[in-house]
Amino acid sequence: VENRPKYYGREFHGIISREQADEILAGVEGAYILRESQRQPGCYTLALRFGNQTLNYRLFYDGKHFVGEKRFESIHDLVTDGLITLYIETKASEYISKMTTNPIYEHIGYATLLREKVSRRLSRTKNESRKASVMSEENTQVEKITSLVRRTALTQNDNHFNYEKAHNFKVHTFRGPHWCEYCANFMWGLIAQGVRCSDCGLNVHKQCSKYVPNDCQPDLKRIKRVYCCDLTTLVKAHNTQRPMVVDSCIREIEARGLKSEGLYRVSGFTEHIEDVKMAFDRDGDKADISASIYPDINIIAGALKLYFRDLPIPVITYNTYSKFIEAAKISNPDERLEAIHEVLMLLPAAHYETLRYLMIHLKKVTLHEKDNFMNAENLGIVFGPTLMRPPEDSTLATLNDMRYQKLIVQILIENEDVLF
Repeated sequence: VENRPKYYGREFHGIISREQADEILAGVEGAYILRESQRQPGCYTLALRFGNQTLNYRLFYDGKHFVGEKRFESIHDLVTDGLITLYIETKASEYISKMTTNPIYEHIGYATLLREKVSRRLSRTKNESRKASVMSEENTQVEKITSLVRRTALTQNDNHFNYEKAHNFKVHTFRGPHWCEYCANFMWGLIAQGVRCSDCGLNVHKQCSKYVPNDCQPDLKRIKRVYCCDLTTLVKAHNTQRPMVVDSCIREIEARGLKSEGLYRVSGFTEHIEDVKMAFDRDGDKADISASIYPDINIIAGALKLYFRDLPIPVITYNTYSKFIEAAKISNPDERLEAIHEVLMLLPAAHYETLRYLMIHLKKVTLHEKDNFMNAENLGIVFGPTLMRPPEDSTLATLNDMRYQKLIVQILIENEDVLF
């Protein structure tokens, strides 16, 4: 065949019709050829004989061969995997449909172990939550917000430590026989037989992944870094209420930096901030950020801000961003406060707890305004774009929303005792 694409071999038969391909393959189950489309020159088709008929698939190449999601080094591997899949789906379609309806997920070792971890964590964090709620209740100026909303806040606060997390499934090629940990059935195919959660290692069929509960328990061995890691993933991996970066930095700042002039506004040396980031990524909660290593408190403050900026999903999530902006536009102060409170309740538990803890800290910063010259408005300017980003990467949207971002953080700081 002339002008044969260099990535095809003897299976390529040039420009031929469907009818010609059908004649060549007639009566030979599993046989296949490649052909160039008569209607669309430059487009290629895999003609495959299966079930006494010739099936035609649009074929692509981007360094690897594919007709769907899976990519293969050779056409031979693609066809082999395709024949396995076609055979299984033809001969066992009824069985496959039952797999997800009668799973053994609840009875296998993984689920049992996970349930024990979750119950231990929840019992501890809920007790801490109740203590915090009682203390907050005693010190709260309830007149700032309606008693009804306040009661709702306290009631829902208990539920905010149920740290649900969806699994982070990615297509995976298993070496050797593998079984789905949801339905306990065999994973068939040569490559990409199923999906694996990159955070906890759960292995399931792709179709089963839709039914697995949001009960991912990340394994520290799989979490390669601290910065740029999803907030909920990091919290669950370390079994803490908040990211340890936030706890460590705030603890250090409150110990020796609350009176530092321009705290959070004055920048530390970028290379030193990167050093702190690397220390957390390398050593986790054992990272040394003491005054003997970093005497300039602005380095620690800068590292904390960098952590929030590097989050793949901001503390104030993309899903709630527009609701916060709309709440900030309400002119009536009481109604605005209630609207902000309602949106706070929509945040994922780990995000809510992190934001609550940060606002308590920033309120302490404002109490030393005479020394550090940082009031709630100034902190709002600094932390607004750090804690919330618009879902779409639009410079114009960011500029238009900046004053509302500032206002949201300012209100959260000034009213942290009634909003959280």
